[in-house]
Amino acid sequence: MKNTTKGDNLGEKKRIHLIAIGGSAMHNIALALHHKGFQVTGSDDEIYDPARSRLAKYGLLPAAEGWHTKRITHDLEAIIVGMHAREDNPELHRARELGIRIYSYPEYIYEQSKQSRRIVVAGSHGKTTTTAMILHVLQKLGRDTDYLVGAQLEGFETMVRLSDAPIIVLEGDEYLASPLDRRPKIHFYKPHLSIITGIAWDHINVFPTFENYVEQFEIYIKDIEKDGVLFWYKNDEHLRKIADVNPHIRTQAYDTPTHEVVDNQTFIIKENKKFPLQIFGKHNLQNLESAHLVCGELGIDDAEFYEAISDFAGAARRLQLLYKSDTNVAYLDFAHAPSKVEATVRALKEQYPARPLVGCLELHTFSSLNKDFLKEYRNTMDAADIACVYFSEHTLKMKRLPELSTQDIVSSFGHPNMKVFTQKEDLTNFLEHLSWKNSNLLMMSSGKFGGVDVKGLIAGLFD
Repeated sequence: MKNTTKGDNLGEKKRIHLIAIGGSAMHNIALALHHKGFQVTGSDDEIYDPARSRLAKYGLLPAAEGWHTKRITHDLEAIIVGMHAREDNPELHRARELGIRIYSYPEYIYEQSKQSRRIVVAGSHGKTTTTAMILHVLQKLGRDTDYLVGAQLEGFETMVRLSDAPIIVLEGDEYLASPLDRRPKIHFYKPHLSIITGIAWDHINVFPTFENYVEQFEIYIKDIEKDGVLFWYKNDEHLRKIADVNPHIRTQAYDTPTHEVVDNQTFIIKENKKFPLQIFGKHNLQNLESAHLVCGELGIDDAEFYEAISDFAGAARRLQLLYKSDTNVAYLDFAHAPSKVEATVRALKEQYPARPLVGCLELHTFSSLNKDFLKEYRNTMDAADIACVYFSEHTLKMKRLPELSTQDIVSSFGHPNMKVFTQKEDLTNFLEHLSWKNSNLLMMSSGKFGGVDVKGLIAGLFD
Protein backbone atom coordinates (compact mmCIF):
# COMPACT_ATOMS: atom_id res chain seq x y z
CA MET A 1 0.00 0.00 0.00
CA LYS A 2 1.36 3.42 -0.91
CA ASN A 3 1.99 5.94 1.83
CA THR A 4 0.19 8.75 0.03
CA THR A 5 -3.38 9.58 -0.99
CA LYS A 6 -5.32 12.60 -2.18
CA GLY A 7 -2.09 14.45 -2.88
CA ASP A 8 -0.29 11.45 -4.37
CA ASN A 9 1.04 13.58 -7.23
CA LEU A 10 2.62 15.93 -4.70
CA GLY A 11 4.05 13.08 -2.64
CA GLU A 12 2.06 14.09 0.43
CA LYS A 13 1.94 11.70 3.36
CA LYS A 14 -1.34 10.29 4.59
CA ARG A 15 -2.45 12.12 7.72
CA ILE A 16 -4.14 9.99 10.36
CA HIS A 17 -5.51 11.25 13.68
CA LEU A 18 -6.00 8.93 16.66
CA ILE A 19 -8.59 9.87 19.28
CA ALA A 20 -7.56 8.31 22.62
CA ILE A 21 -4.00 7.81 21.40
CA GLY A 22 -2.75 6.94 24.89
CA GLY A 23 -4.29 3.46 24.98
CA SER A 24 -2.11 0.37 24.91
CA ALA A 25 -3.07 -0.73 21.40
CA MET A 26 -3.72 2.80 20.13
CA HIS A 27 -0.29 4.26 20.86
CA ASN A 28 1.32 1.20 19.30
CA ILE A 29 -0.78 1.68 16.17
CA ALA A 30 0.34 5.32 16.12
CA LEU A 31 3.97 4.18 16.25
CA ALA A 32 3.39 1.57 13.55
CA LEU A 33 1.79 4.09 11.18
CA HIS A 34 4.59 6.58 11.89
CA HIS A 35 7.18 3.94 11.02
CA LYS A 36 5.25 3.21 7.81
CA GLY A 37 5.60 6.82 6.77
CA PHE A 38 2.21 8.25 7.70
CA GLN A 39 1.78 11.68 9.28
CA VAL A 40 0.29 10.84 12.69
CA THR A 41 -1.42 13.10 15.20
CA GLY A 42 -3.47 12.24 18.24
CA SER A 43 -5.30 13.37 21.33
CA ASP A 44 -6.24 12.08 24.77
CA ASP A 45 -7.33 13.51 28.09
CA GLU A 46 -4.65 11.54 29.95
CA ILE A 47 -1.53 9.74 28.75
CA TYR A 48 0.67 7.71 31.08
CA ASP A 49 3.89 5.78 30.65
CA PRO A 50 4.91 3.77 28.79
CA ALA A 51 2.69 5.37 26.12
CA ARG A 52 3.80 8.92 27.02
CA SER A 53 7.52 8.22 26.70
CA ARG A 54 7.17 6.13 23.57
CA LEU A 55 5.02 8.71 21.78
CA ALA A 56 7.38 11.51 22.83
CA LYS A 57 10.38 9.62 21.46
CA TYR A 58 8.96 9.89 17.94
CA GLY A 59 7.40 13.34 18.25
CA LEU A 60 3.86 11.98 18.45
CA LEU A 61 2.93 13.11 21.96
CA PRO A 62 0.11 15.70 21.78
CA ALA A 63 1.29 19.19 22.74
CA ALA A 64 -1.56 19.43 25.25
CA GLU A 65 -3.87 16.86 26.78
CA GLY A 66 -7.59 17.09 26.13
CA TRP A 67 -9.86 17.18 23.12
CA HIS A 68 -9.29 20.03 20.64
CA THR A 69 -11.54 20.37 17.61
CA LYS A 70 -8.93 22.52 15.81
CA ARG A 71 -6.92 19.34 15.33
CA ILE A 72 -9.68 17.94 13.12
CA THR A 73 -9.21 19.40 9.66
CA HIS A 74 -10.20 18.66 6.05
CA ASP A 75 -6.79 17.22 5.18
CA LEU A 76 -7.23 14.21 7.48
CA GLU A 77 -7.38 10.92 5.62
CA ALA A 78 -8.99 9.11 8.55
CA ILE A 79 -9.80 9.14 12.25
CA ILE A 80 -9.09 6.08 14.41
CA VAL A 81 -11.03 6.03 17.66
CA GLY A 82 -10.01 4.08 20.76
CA MET A 83 -12.15 2.59 23.51
CA HIS A 84 -11.28 5.36 25.95
CA ALA A 85 -13.14 7.97 23.85
CA ARG A 86 -16.80 8.65 24.51
CA GLU A 87 -19.49 8.88 21.88
CA ASP A 88 -20.00 12.60 22.61
CA ASN A 89 -16.28 13.38 22.10
CA PRO A 90 -16.01 16.86 20.53
CA GLU A 91 -13.33 15.75 18.07
CA LEU A 92 -15.58 12.95 16.85
CA HIS A 93 -18.40 15.43 16.45
CA ARG A 94 -16.18 17.69 14.36
CA ALA A 95 -14.99 14.76 12.23
CA ARG A 96 -18.59 13.87 11.43
CA GLU A 97 -19.31 17.48 10.45
CA LEU A 98 -16.40 17.39 8.00
CA GLY A 99 -17.30 13.96 6.63
CA ILE A 100 -13.98 12.39 7.61
CA ARG A 101 -13.93 8.58 7.63
CA ILE A 102 -13.96 7.24 11.22
CA TYR A 103 -12.56 3.79 12.00
CA SER A 104 -12.32 1.64 15.08
CA TYR A 105 -8.81 0.32 15.37
CA PRO A 106 -9.63 -3.29 14.32
CA GLU A 107 -11.48 -1.92 11.32
CA TYR A 108 -8.42 0.13 10.35
CA ILE A 109 -6.08 -2.80 10.91
CA TYR A 110 -8.18 -4.76 8.41
CA GLU A 111 -7.93 -1.90 5.90
CA GLN A 112 -4.15 -1.98 6.26
CA SER A 113 -3.95 -5.76 5.82
CA LYS A 114 -6.32 -6.42 2.91
CA GLN A 115 -3.42 -7.49 0.70
CA SER A 116 -1.84 -9.73 3.36
CA ARG A 117 -2.53 -13.28 4.42
CA ARG A 118 -4.30 -12.76 7.75
CA ILE A 119 -3.59 -15.14 10.63
CA VAL A 120 -5.80 -14.57 13.68
CA VAL A 121 -5.51 -16.15 17.13
CA ALA A 122 -8.90 -16.03 18.86
CA GLY A 123 -10.43 -17.60 21.96
CA SER A 124 -11.16 -16.79 25.59
CA HIS A 125 -7.66 -17.55 26.83
CA GLY A 126 -4.11 -18.01 25.58
CA LYS A 127 -4.38 -15.54 22.69
CA THR A 128 -1.39 -13.39 23.61
CA THR A 129 0.88 -16.34 24.37
CA THR A 130 -0.07 -18.22 21.19
CA THR A 131 0.37 -15.11 19.04
CA ALA A 132 3.73 -14.50 20.70
CA MET A 133 4.83 -18.08 19.96
CA ILE A 134 4.05 -17.72 16.26
CA LEU A 135 5.83 -14.38 16.05
CA HIS A 136 8.84 -15.72 17.96
CA VAL A 137 9.30 -18.53 15.43
CA LEU A 138 8.70 -16.33 12.39
CA GLN A 139 11.19 -13.74 13.63
CA LYS A 140 13.88 -16.32 14.37
CA LEU A 141 13.44 -17.75 10.88
CA GLY A 142 13.61 -14.32 9.27
CA ARG A 143 10.05 -14.25 7.92
CA ASP A 144 8.77 -10.77 7.04
CA THR A 145 5.64 -10.40 9.16
CA ASP A 146 3.24 -7.69 10.29
CA TYR A 147 1.43 -8.17 13.58
CA LEU A 148 -0.80 -6.92 16.38
CA VAL A 149 -0.35 -8.51 19.81
CA GLY A 150 -1.69 -7.58 23.23
CA ALA A 151 1.58 -7.45 25.17
CA GLN A 152 5.08 -6.14 24.74
CA LEU A 153 7.23 -9.00 23.44
CA GLU A 154 10.94 -9.40 23.96
CA GLY A 155 12.74 -8.60 20.72
CA PHE A 156 9.86 -6.52 19.31
CA GLU A 157 9.95 -2.73 19.64
CA THR A 158 6.20 -2.29 19.33
CA MET A 159 3.05 -4.33 19.82
CA VAL A 160 1.94 -3.48 16.27
CA ARG A 161 3.75 -3.56 12.93
CA LEU A 162 2.16 -2.43 9.67
CA SER A 163 4.21 -2.58 6.50
CA ASP A 164 3.79 -4.39 3.20
CA ALA A 165 4.68 -7.81 4.62
CA PRO A 166 2.96 -10.78 2.93
CA ILE A 167 1.42 -12.01 6.19
CA ILE A 168 0.01 -10.42 9.33
CA VAL A 169 -0.50 -12.21 12.66
CA LEU A 170 -3.28 -10.73 14.79
CA GLU A 171 -4.35 -11.38 18.35
CA GLY A 172 -8.11 -11.58 17.97
CA ASP A 173 -9.79 -9.98 20.97
CA GLU A 174 -13.55 -10.53 21.29
CA TYR A 175 -14.11 -7.31 23.25
CA LEU A 176 -15.87 -4.30 21.68
CA ALA A 177 -14.27 -2.53 18.74
CA SER A 178 -15.03 1.01 19.94
CA PRO A 179 -17.64 3.10 21.78
CA LEU A 180 -19.26 3.72 18.39
CA ASP A 181 -19.17 0.13 17.15
CA ARG A 182 -20.10 -2.52 19.70
CA ARG A 183 -19.15 -5.49 17.56
CA PRO A 184 -16.29 -7.68 18.78
CA LYS A 185 -12.89 -6.89 17.29
CA ILE A 186 -12.63 -10.40 15.82
CA HIS A 187 -15.58 -9.69 13.54
CA PHE A 188 -13.43 -7.34 11.48
CA TYR A 189 -10.38 -9.41 10.66
CA LYS A 190 -11.75 -12.06 8.22
CA PRO A 191 -8.78 -14.41 8.56
CA HIS A 192 -7.34 -16.84 6.05
CA LEU A 193 -5.88 -18.92 8.85
CA SER A 194 -7.17 -19.00 12.43
CA ILE A 195 -6.83 -20.61 15.83
CA ILE A 196 -9.57 -20.68 18.45
CA THR A 197 -8.05 -21.75 21.77
CA GLY A 198 -11.30 -22.35 23.63
CA ILE A 199 -14.47 -20.64 24.82
CA ALA A 200 -15.09 -19.70 28.45
CA TRP A 201 -17.55 -16.96 29.35
CA ASP A 202 -16.02 -13.53 29.91
CA HIS A 203 -16.99 -9.85 29.55
CA ILE A 204 -20.45 -10.24 31.08
CA ASN A 205 -20.94 -6.47 30.94
CA VAL A 206 -21.00 -6.82 27.13
CA PHE A 207 -22.22 -10.39 26.61
CA PRO A 208 -24.90 -10.88 29.29
CA THR A 209 -25.46 -14.59 28.56
CA PHE A 210 -23.06 -17.38 27.74
CA GLU A 211 -25.10 -18.19 24.62
CA ASN A 212 -24.61 -14.64 23.37
CA TYR A 213 -20.88 -14.93 24.02
CA VAL A 214 -20.56 -18.21 22.09
CA GLU A 215 -22.52 -16.70 19.21
CA GLN A 216 -19.74 -14.16 18.63
CA PHE A 217 -17.31 -16.97 17.84
CA GLU A 218 -19.83 -18.62 15.52
CA ILE A 219 -20.15 -15.36 13.57
CA TYR A 220 -16.36 -15.13 13.48
CA ILE A 221 -15.96 -18.65 12.05
CA LYS A 222 -18.49 -17.92 9.33
CA ASP A 223 -16.37 -14.93 8.27
CA ILE A 224 -13.16 -16.91 7.76
CA GLU A 225 -12.16 -16.47 4.10
CA LYS A 226 -13.12 -19.16 1.59
CA ASP A 227 -10.57 -22.02 1.51
CA GLY A 228 -9.26 -20.82 4.87
CA VAL A 229 -8.18 -23.04 7.75
CA LEU A 230 -9.37 -23.19 11.36
CA PHE A 231 -7.48 -24.98 14.13
CA TRP A 232 -9.47 -25.48 17.32
CA TYR A 233 -8.94 -27.15 20.68
CA LYS A 234 -10.62 -30.56 20.44
CA ASN A 235 -11.67 -30.92 24.10
CA ASP A 236 -13.69 -27.71 24.14
CA GLU A 237 -17.34 -28.81 24.12
CA HIS A 238 -18.55 -25.44 22.84
CA LEU A 239 -16.12 -25.33 19.93
CA ARG A 240 -17.10 -28.88 19.03
CA LYS A 241 -20.62 -27.61 18.32
CA ILE A 242 -19.67 -24.65 16.12
CA ALA A 243 -16.30 -25.44 14.51
CA ASP A 244 -17.89 -26.69 11.30
CA VAL A 245 -20.44 -23.90 10.71
CA ASN A 246 -18.46 -22.61 7.71
CA PRO A 247 -18.58 -25.20 4.89
CA HIS A 248 -16.03 -23.28 2.82
CA ILE A 249 -13.06 -23.80 5.12
CA ARG A 250 -10.93 -26.69 6.38
CA THR A 251 -11.03 -27.40 10.11
CA GLN A 252 -8.64 -29.42 12.27
CA ALA A 253 -8.81 -30.11 15.99
CA TYR A 254 -5.66 -30.18 18.11
CA ASP A 255 -4.84 -31.59 21.53
CA THR A 256 -2.12 -31.45 24.16
CA PRO A 257 1.09 -32.73 22.52
CA THR A 258 3.02 -35.65 23.97
CA HIS A 259 5.41 -34.37 26.62
CA GLU A 260 7.11 -35.14 29.90
CA VAL A 261 8.38 -33.20 32.90
CA VAL A 262 11.81 -34.18 34.24
CA ASP A 263 13.40 -32.28 37.13
CA ASN A 264 11.00 -29.33 36.67
CA GLN A 265 11.83 -29.17 32.95
CA THR A 266 9.21 -29.80 30.24
CA PHE A 267 10.09 -31.63 27.03
CA ILE A 268 8.01 -32.10 23.89
CA ILE A 269 8.31 -35.65 22.49
CA LYS A 270 8.09 -35.90 18.70
CA GLU A 271 9.04 -39.03 16.77
CA ASN A 272 11.15 -40.32 19.66
CA LYS A 273 13.02 -37.02 19.93
CA LYS A 274 12.86 -34.75 22.96
CA PHE A 275 12.74 -30.98 22.56
CA PRO A 276 13.33 -28.89 25.72
CA LEU A 277 11.05 -25.94 26.46
CA GLN A 278 11.19 -22.96 28.77
CA ILE A 279 7.40 -22.83 29.04
CA PHE A 280 5.28 -25.38 30.91
CA GLY A 281 1.72 -26.35 31.75
CA LYS A 282 -0.85 -28.19 29.64
CA HIS A 283 -2.56 -24.98 28.60
CA ASN A 284 0.72 -23.56 27.30
CA LEU A 285 1.48 -26.83 25.53
CA GLN A 286 -1.89 -26.68 23.81
CA ASN A 287 -1.07 -23.13 22.72
CA LEU A 288 2.25 -24.39 21.42
CA GLU A 289 0.59 -27.15 19.41
CA SER A 290 -1.75 -24.69 17.71
CA ALA A 291 1.20 -22.40 16.91
CA HIS A 292 3.02 -25.43 15.50
CA LEU A 293 0.08 -26.17 13.17
CA VAL A 294 -0.10 -22.57 11.94
CA CYS A 295 3.63 -22.47 11.28
CA GLY A 296 3.28 -25.75 9.37
CA GLU A 297 0.73 -24.06 7.11
CA LEU A 298 3.36 -21.39 6.48
CA GLY A 299 5.87 -23.98 5.29
CA ILE A 300 7.89 -24.36 8.51
CA ASP A 301 8.85 -27.95 9.25
CA ASP A 302 8.94 -29.62 12.68
CA ALA A 303 12.69 -29.34 13.19
CA GLU A 304 12.67 -25.63 12.38
CA PHE A 305 9.70 -24.98 14.65
CA TYR A 306 10.93 -26.84 17.73
CA GLU A 307 14.44 -25.44 17.46
CA ALA A 308 13.05 -21.90 17.17
CA ILE A 309 10.53 -22.27 20.02
CA SER A 310 13.00 -23.83 22.47
CA ASP A 311 14.06 -20.47 23.94
CA PHE A 312 10.59 -18.92 24.01
CA ALA A 313 10.08 -17.75 27.58
CA GLY A 314 6.57 -16.30 27.26
CA ALA A 315 4.99 -12.88 26.84
CA ALA A 316 5.05 -10.15 29.47
CA ARG A 317 2.84 -11.04 32.45
CA ARG A 318 1.94 -14.41 30.93
CA LEU A 319 3.47 -16.85 33.41
CA GLN A 320 6.38 -14.42 33.59
CA LEU A 321 9.22 -15.67 35.75
CA LEU A 322 10.22 -13.02 38.30
CA TYR A 323 12.44 -15.08 40.61
CA LYS A 324 14.13 -18.47 40.55
CA SER A 325 16.45 -20.30 42.92
CA ASP A 326 17.08 -23.93 43.79
CA THR A 327 14.19 -23.83 46.27
CA ASN A 328 11.76 -21.14 45.05
CA VAL A 329 10.15 -19.67 41.96
CA ALA A 330 7.81 -16.70 41.68
CA TYR A 331 5.64 -15.96 38.66
CA LEU A 332 3.41 -13.10 37.55
CA ASP A 333 0.45 -13.83 35.30
CA PHE A 334 -2.32 -11.81 33.62
CA ALA A 335 -4.91 -14.45 34.55
CA HIS A 336 -8.26 -13.01 35.60
CA ALA A 337 -11.07 -15.03 33.97
CA PRO A 338 -11.92 -18.34 35.70
CA SER A 339 -10.52 -20.62 32.98
CA LYS A 340 -7.26 -18.67 32.92
CA VAL A 341 -6.90 -18.77 36.70
CA GLU A 342 -7.44 -22.51 36.88
CA ALA A 343 -5.06 -23.28 34.01
CA THR A 344 -2.30 -21.08 35.44
CA VAL A 345 -2.52 -22.42 39.00
CA ARG A 346 -2.55 -26.02 37.80
CA ALA A 347 0.36 -25.42 35.43
CA LEU A 348 2.64 -24.18 38.19
CA LYS A 349 1.63 -26.95 40.61
CA GLU A 350 2.17 -29.65 37.98
CA GLN A 351 5.61 -28.26 37.14
CA TYR A 352 6.66 -28.20 40.82
CA PRO A 353 4.46 -30.85 42.46
CA ALA A 354 6.64 -31.27 45.56
CA ARG A 355 6.57 -27.60 46.58
CA PRO A 356 3.73 -25.80 48.38
CA LEU A 357 2.17 -23.13 46.16
CA VAL A 358 0.78 -19.81 47.34
CA GLY A 359 -1.57 -18.37 44.71
CA CYS A 360 -2.67 -14.73 44.86
CA LEU A 361 -5.46 -13.43 42.63
CA GLU A 362 -6.68 -9.86 42.26
CA LEU A 363 -10.33 -9.51 41.26
CA HIS A 364 -10.16 -6.45 39.04
CA THR A 365 -12.41 -6.83 35.99
CA PHE A 366 -16.13 -6.07 35.86
CA SER A 367 -16.92 -9.77 35.51
CA SER A 368 -14.70 -10.94 38.36
CA LEU A 369 -16.16 -8.34 40.74
CA ASN A 370 -19.75 -9.22 39.87
CA LYS A 371 -21.35 -11.18 42.70
CA ASP A 372 -23.47 -13.26 40.31
CA PHE A 373 -20.39 -14.20 38.24
CA LEU A 374 -18.21 -15.20 41.20
CA LYS A 375 -19.59 -18.74 41.20
CA GLU A 376 -17.71 -19.30 37.92
CA TYR A 377 -14.50 -19.32 40.01
CA ARG A 378 -15.55 -22.43 41.93
CA ASN A 379 -12.53 -24.73 42.45
CA THR A 380 -10.31 -22.70 40.10
CA MET A 381 -7.61 -22.23 42.77
CA ASP A 382 -7.80 -25.72 44.26
CA ALA A 383 -4.28 -26.61 43.09
CA ALA A 384 -2.82 -23.89 45.34
CA ASP A 385 -1.99 -24.86 48.90
CA ILE A 386 -2.82 -21.35 50.10
CA ALA A 387 -5.19 -19.18 48.04
CA CYS A 388 -5.25 -15.40 48.49
CA VAL A 389 -7.84 -13.15 46.87
CA TYR A 390 -7.48 -9.38 46.86
CA PHE A 391 -9.98 -6.79 45.64
CA SER A 392 -10.23 -3.06 46.07
CA GLU A 393 -13.41 -1.56 47.45
CA HIS A 394 -12.52 1.60 45.52
CA THR A 395 -12.54 -0.38 42.27
CA LEU A 396 -15.99 -1.73 43.12
CA LYS A 397 -17.25 1.84 43.55
CA MET A 398 -15.61 2.98 40.31
CA LYS A 399 -17.33 0.17 38.43
CA ARG A 400 -20.60 0.93 40.26
CA LEU A 401 -20.91 -2.62 41.54
CA PRO A 402 -22.51 -3.78 44.83
CA GLU A 403 -20.27 -4.48 47.79
CA LEU A 404 -18.64 -7.89 48.19
CA SER A 405 -18.06 -9.62 51.50
CA THR A 406 -15.30 -12.00 52.53
CA GLN A 407 -17.92 -14.74 52.76
CA ASP A 408 -19.03 -14.03 49.16
CA ILE A 409 -15.50 -14.76 48.01
CA VAL A 410 -14.84 -17.78 50.24
CA SER A 411 -18.12 -19.52 49.41
CA SER A 412 -17.76 -18.85 45.68
CA PHE A 413 -14.20 -20.22 45.33
CA GLY A 414 -14.72 -23.12 47.70
CA HIS A 415 -11.03 -23.31 48.64
CA PRO A 416 -10.37 -24.81 52.11
CA ASN A 417 -7.45 -22.48 52.85
CA MET A 418 -8.46 -19.09 51.45
CA LYS A 419 -7.52 -15.63 52.67
CA VAL A 420 -9.37 -12.52 51.45
CA PHE A 421 -7.90 -9.00 51.51
CA THR A 422 -9.27 -5.58 50.63
CA GLN A 423 -6.16 -3.63 51.66
CA LYS A 424 -2.91 -4.17 49.80
CA GLU A 425 -0.92 -3.68 53.02
CA ASP A 426 -2.73 -6.59 54.63
CA LEU A 427 -1.94 -8.82 51.65
CA THR A 428 1.75 -7.95 51.60
CA ASN A 429 2.01 -8.30 55.38
CA PHE A 430 0.46 -11.76 55.20
CA LEU A 431 2.91 -12.86 52.50
CA GLU A 432 5.88 -11.41 54.37
CA HIS A 433 5.09 -13.50 57.45
CA LEU A 434 4.76 -16.84 55.66
CA SER A 435 7.56 -19.39 55.64
CA TRP A 436 8.93 -19.58 52.10
CA LYS A 437 11.19 -22.59 52.54
CA ASN A 438 10.89 -24.73 49.38
CA SER A 439 7.70 -22.85 48.37
CA ASN A 440 6.50 -21.08 45.22
CA LEU A 441 4.48 -17.92 44.65
CA LEU A 442 2.05 -17.07 41.86
CA MET A 443 0.62 -13.54 41.49
CA MET A 444 -2.34 -13.22 39.08
CA SER A 445 -4.06 -10.03 37.96
CA SER A 446 -5.02 -7.88 34.99
CA GLY A 447 -4.52 -4.94 37.37
CA LYS A 448 -1.70 -3.92 39.72
CA PHE A 449 -2.73 -5.23 43.15
CA GLY A 450 -3.59 -1.72 44.25
CA GLY A 451 -0.14 -0.43 43.35
CA VAL A 452 1.96 -3.15 45.01
CA ASP A 453 5.55 -3.27 43.79
CA VAL A 454 5.36 -6.97 42.96
CA LYS A 455 9.01 -7.33 41.98
CA GLY A 456 10.14 -5.53 45.14
CA LEU A 457 7.81 -7.65 47.26
CA ILE A 458 9.18 -10.86 45.80
CA ALA A 459 12.77 -9.72 46.29
CA GLY A 460 12.02 -9.14 49.98
CA LEU A 461 10.27 -12.50 50.42
CA PHE A 462 13.12 -14.57 49.03
CA ASP A 463 16.14 -12.62 50.32
